[in-house]
Amino acid sequence: MNPNLNLTHIPANQHEADGVRAQMGRLFTDPPSLDGDASLDPVLPETGGVPGAWVTAGGRTLEDGVTLYVHGGGFSMSNPPMERIMAHRLSEATGRPVYAVDYRLAPAHPYPAAIEDVLAAYRALLAQGVPAGRILLVGESAGATLVLSALLLVAAAGDPMPGGAVPVSPITDLAASFPAPGEGGGRDSIDPSNMEPITTQYLAGARPDEAPQSPLYGDLRGLAPLLLSVGGDEILLKDVHRFAEAASAAGTPVDLDVYEGMPHAFHAAVLVAEDEHLPTATTFLSRLAAWAGRH
Repeated sequence: MNPNLNLTHIPANQHEADGVRAQMGRLFTDPPSLDGDASLDPVLPETGGVPGAWVTAGGRTLEDGVTLYVHGGGFSMSNPPMERIMAHRLSEATGRPVYAVDYRLAPAHPYPAAIEDVLAAYRALLAQGVPAGRILLVGESAGATLVLSALLLVAAAGDPMPGGAVPVSPITDLAASFPAPGEGGGRDSIDPSNMEPITTQYLAGARPDEAPQSPLYGDLRGLAPLLLSVGGDEILLKDVHRFAEAASAAGTPVDLDVYEGMPHAFHAAVLVAEDEHLPTATTFLSRLAAWAGRH
């Protein structure tokens, strides 16, 4: 067993798994409102020219550090109201103010625009005195891929590494083939046939089997500690496992949490809806809070 890889399987019964799927469907038709204790006031005036929103919970300040949040959406979509709620939940769990990065989107701005924006926002935090060790990078889906890509560029440039990164359901190999319906991942919330158009639009001619766009192909030595989370029913499950094994073999500390029975980006059911009746999914928040407290 690789000592740098800590693998945890988190079980769920069928009732809970179905509840997460139902809740995720409601998020887009009836999204909740932002909590009353959330502050949208900017706490840092300069973010490298990258637009976005500061969201804080419980009076967090820059002295607590910063969580840099990179949203998902297939590299091409954004949902600001939901992202603000996600940012607020992340601020509660990580104990830091959150900057939700409004990175440039494909197809108007394909690779490497989004990665450049994430990296610019990170460097702006460093330039204004936020200690690297008190910065966390968190992202889901395409945003999780961008987080891992940004870490590779941080390492290549010799910049200080953040204290940790939390990629949820990342795509780490854009050259990978994904199972057809009925061949695995049949319970996932994303259609495998959509993966190629998404990656083709994002890459706009760049090679899918090279880093940093496909983090799996990069030099994975010396990266920030990772808390990787993935659903057991995801078509990306094997991809995430491959990355976790490669990164940990290269010496990067990796905690890999596999949430059995859960679909792609399942954590949205908790971070946005915060449904107390979904105990297995709620585990994500408690594990994130405990992990963030150590990084």
